[in-house]
Amino acid sequence: VIDDEPSITKLVSAYLQPEGYEVFVASDGNAGLKAARAFKPDLIILDVMLPGMDGIELLSRLRRESDVYVIMLTAKTEETDKVVGLSVGADDYVTKPFSPRELVARVKAALRRIE
Repeated sequence: VIDDEPSITKLVSAYLQPEGYEVFVASDGNAGLKAARAFKPDLIILDVMLPGMDGIELLSRLRRESDVYVIMLTAKTEETDKVVGLSVGADDYVTKPFSPRELVARVKAALRRIE
């Protein structure tokens, strides 16, 4: 989970961990890219508005070296924001505020497809 809001990372972790998922958290774009390279996750939940390096740039860099499944989780709700995120390489796009249970369902659906 790459998001600069501790309340979001705690909430997402609180819903994913009981489902058996190992959750790593990064709070800025640079740390997120390093974590993605180090841990090689099966799926990344990524915010767009991050300090250091924004989520779009991070996703663009990730796509040069990985096809990891990426769910954008962001407050950016405009259609153009969604189109940009999906065009750069996001596999799914969820806007804040969001349902944690729906996010878990999306994670499960994504991982079913890639396993």
